[in-house]
Amino acid sequence: MTSARKHRLSAAVAVAATTSLLISGCAGGAGSADEGGSGEGYEFGAPQEEVDAAIADLDPVEITYQAGAQSPNSVSAMNGNQFKEYVEERSGGKVTVDVVWGQAIAGYAEIVDALGDGRIDVSYALPIYEPAKFPEFDALTTATAGMPNSPVLGEMIGNAAVMDNAWNSEELLGTYEELGLTPLTPMISTGSYVSVCGDDGTTLDDYQGRQIRVASVAHEAQVQELGGSPVSMEYVEVFEALQRGTVDCTFAQMLPSEETGLLEVAKNVSYTTAENSLSGRSAGANLAGVGYQNLPLAYQQIIFDSQMSGFAASNEVISEGTSRGVQQLLDAGGEITQMEEETDERIGQTNDELLAEIEDSGVIGSDVTGRTDEAIDKWTQVAEELGITEEGDFENMPEWFNADDYDYDAFAERVFEETALPHRPS
Repeated sequence: MTSARKHRLSAAVAVAATTSLLISGCAGGAGSADEGGSGEGYEFGAPQEEVDAAIADLDPVEITYQAGAQSPNSVSAMNGNQFKEYVEERSGGKVTVDVVWGQAIAGYAEIVDALGDGRIDVSYALPIYEPAKFPEFDALTTATAGMPNSPVLGEMIGNAAVMDNAWNSEELLGTYEELGLTPLTPMISTGSYVSVCGDDGTTLDDYQGRQIRVASVAHEAQVQELGGSPVSMEYVEVFEALQRGTVDCTFAQMLPSEETGLLEVAKNVSYTTAENSLSGRSAGANLAGVGYQNLPLAYQQIIFDSQMSGFAASNEVISEGTSRGVQQLLDAGGEITQMEEETDERIGQTNDELLAEIEDSGVIGSDVTGRTDEAIDKWTQVAEELGITEEGDFENMPEWFNADDYDYDAFAERVFEETALPHRPS
C-alpha cells in the first residue's frame, strides 16, 4: 500500500466513514443465528464516539475474509489490507480480520458453499464462472460491452457504471438472496479485458484456429466469431497453459495478468476500441455468508461501510496493476497495441447480437442498453466535475501514471452514496 493510500485511509477512519468499502464476515463463533442483525446500529458517517457507543457491549469477534489476491505481496493485496485496516480501526479492535490469500480455503467454484457453511465469512468471488447459477450476473457482465476503455478514467467510469447497474438490479440481488448470500459489492471490475497471445497479429486470419481461454459466455461467442476455439479455465491455470502452448491466447485483464506473470510468456497484447470492447468487464463480487448475517447490526454496518474506501482502493489497484502490467510486458520484450480494425468491428457486431439476446430474454429487465448508457453518462459527468483526467494511453502508461495524481476517494464517495448506501443494513 502506498503512503498516500495509508494517509487517505487513516483520514477516512478518523472522520468516521466518509470513506468506506470491501468486506468481512465472522468465522468461528462470531455470532449466533438468533442475534444476527440485533442490537443498536449507528448512522452512516457517524463520529467515532457514536460507533464506540454502539459496540460498547458487544463481544469481540474474529472474521475470515478470503481475498482475491494470490499473495499479500501482489498489487491487488491492497484491497484485502485496506479492508482489514478499516474494519479493525473502525471497530476499535473488537472485530479482527483474518485475511486468507490465494483461495486457500475454497476455490472459486466452492465459495458459495463455503460462505453458507461458515468456512469463510466474506469472500471475493467470481460469479462470472458460473453463468447457470448467476444468469443475471452473466447478463450484466455482457452489457458492459461499449463501456469506456482507457487506462484510468475509463476504468473508473466503467466500474462505477457496473456498480450502479448491479445495485439497481432486483434480479441479481434476488438471486443472491435465494442462495443465502449478502452482496457487499454485487459486482466489481478488475479492469477491461484485452487479448493476450503468444504470437503476434490481430487480424481475423491471425485469430483463425487459435485456442483462446475465455472467462465468460460472451467471450465464448466472441472467440467463435473470430474463428478461434474457446477454452474455459480458471485464470490461476492460464500461465501454465500459455507456457506449454495448451492455449494460444487468453482474454484477460491486465491486473491479474501482471500478478500471475502471464505477460512474461504471452507478449502480444491488444485492446479494442470502447465501442467494440471485449465483454465481461465485471468479473467479481464481494459476498458475505452466514457469518456476516449472524453478526450484531453495528458490526454489519462497519463491514458494509468499509465498501466505500474499498471501491477507491479497487480503482487504484486497477490503475496500478495496469501500469505495472504494461511495464512487465515491455520489460519482457512484448508490446501492447490497438486491435486491427476489422477484428475490432467483428467483436462489436457480436456484442450487438449478445445484447439483443439479453434484451429479448428479459433476464435483467428491459432497455438494458439504455440503462447502461445512462449510467455511463452519469459517472462520466461526475468524473468531469471532480476534474479526473488522464495524460496518456496504454502504450506509455508507465511514463505518465502516478496514483497520487488521482482523487479516488472523492469519486468512490459519490459512487457509494448513490448506489450502495440505500442497501446499508439497518
